[in-house]
Amino acid sequence: MPGIKTIIALSFVLAVGFLLVILSCALWKVYYPLLVVATYVIAPLPNWICSRVSNPDDFVESGSSSAVLDLGRFLTGFFVVMGIALPIVLAHSNLIQIGAMVMSVVGGLLIYGTIISFGMFFQEDQEF
Repeated sequence: MPGIKTIIALSFVLAVGFLLVILSCALWKVYYPLLVVATYVIAPLPNWICSRVSNPDDFVESGSSSAVLDLGRFLTGFFVVMGIALPIVLAHSNLIQIGAMVMSVVGGLLIYGTIISFGMFFQEDQEF
């Protein structure tokens, strides 16, 4: 069971991630990097939905259950890669500066890492 120090540390890292993304927009007065926040907030949803849809109570792994889990993992990976690639593409097309790209990518990775860490620390153990 995680303690209050874990919650405070994860909240601090999440705040730093959001600060970096917001600063990447505000310092250069171009607000395209805010799209990164949307991709990292949406990223865990397919994995969560697909894990709820698949039936974890089966003793035998069925092909459709495994396919649903694989689809959720694929879509989650797609959103994470899109969150990294979007600022790179925006910088390549000269819509944002290189500094904004770096701040946006680092901030986005901190945001997604914090979301995953919250999920790992506060995951409930399922008992039979």
